Amino acid sequence: MTLFSFSTSTINTSKLVFKTPTNFSAKDGERCCQGFLCASAGCLQNQPFSFKSCSLSADLQCNKLFCHAKPLYLINSRKGSSCYSLDVKESSAIPTDRKFQLDDVIESQQFDRDILNDIFEVAREMENIEKNSPGSKILQGYLMATLFYEPSTRTRLSFESAMKRLGGEVLTTENAREFSSAAKGETLEDTIRTVEGYSDIIVMRHFESGAARRAASTASIPVINAGDGPGQHPTQALLDVYTIAREIGRLDGIRLALVGDLANGRTVRSLAYLIAMYKDVKIYFVSPDVVKMKDDIKDHLTSMGVEWEESTDLLEVASKCDVVYQTRIQRERFGERIDLYEAARGKYIVDQKVLDVLPKHAVIMHPLPRLDEITTDVDADPRAAYFRQAKNGLYIRMALLKLLLLGW
Repeated sequence: MTLFSFSTSTINTSKLVFKTPTNFSAKDGERCCQGFLCASAGCLQNQPFSFKSCSLSADLQCNKLFCHAKPLYLINSRKGSSCYSLDVKESSAIPTDRKFQLDDVIESQQFDRDILNDIFEVAREMENIEKNSPGSKILQGYLMATLFYEPSTRTRLSFESAMKRLGGEVLTTENAREFSSAAKGETLEDTIRTVEGYSDIIVMRHFESGAARRAASTASIPVINAGDGPGQHPTQALLDVYTIAREIGRLDGIRLALVGDLANGRTVRSLAYLIAMYKDVKIYFVSPDVVKMKDDIKDHLTSMGVEWEESTDLLEVASKCDVVYQTRIQRERFGERIDLYEAARGKYIVDQKVLDVLPKHAVIMHPLPRLDEITTDVDADPRAAYFRQAKNGLYIRMALLKLLLLGW
């Protein structure tokens, strides 16, 4: 890391402006009338700071937040005063001036462990931005189009919040299936060609598996798959793995139970692909017969040397696991076969009985929304991680938007 220090004791009440985004860890209880400098980590980006008298030491890791290494200028903006400048030396393991390895984010198989580790490191930087620098301008001037052909709350708002927190703007449609030109019969390809003319990146949810790949093959700008029918949901899988790492403290050696609608659940399919990249993993499949995990995922896990087991006993499985990943039985995937939906619904529920056998270190996750598959009394247990999991989606999506639009 690079250390710098300066003193403003001789320029009382003057205003300094950080002209380059900078990460820092402040030391020694600096005083600042606007309260931006504190003993915890934070991020400053083109923000004015009025100092009375203070000295600052900081670790700079600015290259994780923008794609070009630049000098850091500390400018005394009072008329007639002098300027202070200091070059920032590169220190991060992630190189700057490097394009992100992916042009689009379509499926979990695109990633490897190195890319995942790098994305998670950037996500931690995004967490600092969200908490400490609400006026970020990293993506100022960029437009994101959210094109959702299926209803969504968390994913759409998470992406839109991510873009706005980085200074970008959003063009959005919540139900493109009904309220866009698709209702008139326009093809997906024509829609994408039109929308890319208005935006810099497209985030799309679609009711058909494979639609995101079609969109990416058509568009000349980045496309992010926000869920394609029963296919995949790669950004959800990224935030899920990130959450497991944050909550459990490791990814190798994880014992993971996937519970509920495994046949139609794009979240569990994507998660299975990602978690298979880690060592000594075991996955338990717990589901009604009508929605068992499909063979393509089982075959993939076997080919990767991942141990998996099907079970009908949730309590027994929960007692062995680090993570119980519960999912909703998805009525919308059953069409007119409501009888099959009713047969599957309510068979496996996470409740106090599950909490009683769940290890103390373990967590319960859910991609949300939930119905009755996790009882509300579970929410008060510290092992209930699903709302923390949802918040982690913001940081992952901030990281992806930054990486796809600006690079490392």
